[in-house]
Amino acid sequence: MADSYTETTSQGWLSRIAGSIKGIVVGLILIPLSIVLLWWNEGRALTTAKSLEQGAAAVVEVAADQVDPTNRQKLVHVTGEAVAKVPAIDPHYGLRAPALRLSRVEEIYQWEETTQAEKKQKLGGSEETTTTYSYAKQWNSQPVSSAHFKVPEGHANAGALIAGSQSFNAEGVTLGAFQVPDSFVSRLDHAVSYPVAEEDLAALPADLKAKARVHAGTFYFGAKPEAPEIGDVRSSFKIVKPGTLSIVAAQMGDTFEPFRTKAGDPISFIEDGAVSAAAMFRKAAKANEVLTWAMRLVGFLAMACGFMALVRPLSVLGSVVPFLGDLVGIGTGLISFVLAGAISLLVIAMAWFAVRPLLGIGLLALALGGFVGARQLAASKKTAARP
Repeated sequence: MADSYTETTSQGWLSRIAGSIKGIVVGLILIPLSIVLLWWNEGRALTTAKSLEQGAAAVVEVAADQVDPTNRQKLVHVTGEAVAKVPAIDPHYGLRAPALRLSRVEEIYQWEETTQAEKKQKLGGSEETTTTYSYAKQWNSQPVSSAHFKVPEGHANAGALIAGSQSFNAEGVTLGAFQVPDSFVSRLDHAVSYPVAEEDLAALPADLKAKARVHAGTFYFGAKPEAPEIGDVRSSFKIVKPGTLSIVAAQMGDTFEPFRTKAGDPISFIEDGAVSAAAMFRKAAKANEVLTWAMRLVGFLAMACGFMALVRPLSVLGSVVPFLGDLVGIGTGLISFVLAGAISLLVIAMAWFAVRPLLGIGLLALALGGFVGARQLAASKKTAARP
């Protein structure tokens, strides 16, 4: 059952100005850091793209049923049936599963605090903040400290996890005639639920068996699974079943290791099912593209936040009249985003200029347009502000 507590605080105009001036330091740190991030990201993306191109051109198709010594250190693509000589075992619970990989997920029932703040500017420049603290009981993968809750009374957490969440690989995993390294098995993520049964309960160590019960396919540690209490723990399991796997990696004897490309990035893929080498390289290229754009967005937003921190004192100064403060805030925020976009494009253009000059020139033109737009926007704001 959820409950909440609301608190209202106020901050004076002078205090807000002092805080915004301190925020300038944050802006001066964020802007150069975002530039470094953007530059590094473009270099990383290019290296990865070149490595994938080299790998796709060098990969050799080999059969899984025999090891050809002439393929040593070559980048190979193998598809076959993966099996394990020894089942995956959870040593703490004594659970054995016919799987390539066994994962334990432990959760503890805890109070959790969430906050929601609403700010209102007042005439004279002060700011009123209304914060609502909400509390609800939820299953969590880690114990939650209630000592720092706004209202710890009635929301005290207790208990601890038994062994925590952990994964275990089966020993002796093979793919036809090849041995699959443990580091490759650890990357398998096509797991399915493995509901425990009464026979699994009987195999638990004595100390756990005395406290556990089977409930909804999990080991439950608590009095009433249908009505959990603070401190109750439940343990569920997932497995990666034996089956068809596809691997792209360097062949080393009868096993595999990452293939080092001339561009610099190592290549090693493992996928569930019969997947062609071309499809695996396409997936990797798409993942590189998604990561590149995600990092560009992070760099752009960090830079925009940095510029907003630099100009925040202006909106705080104007907030003596709330409407004027909002207007200044919107204008400076817009200018910050335009400047961040222009500089981000400039950094990306410079990073690509030596490799793809035409693309670099196009990005430079867009960056220049952004600078011009930001200047015109700032000029229009000054004109609008004149009486």
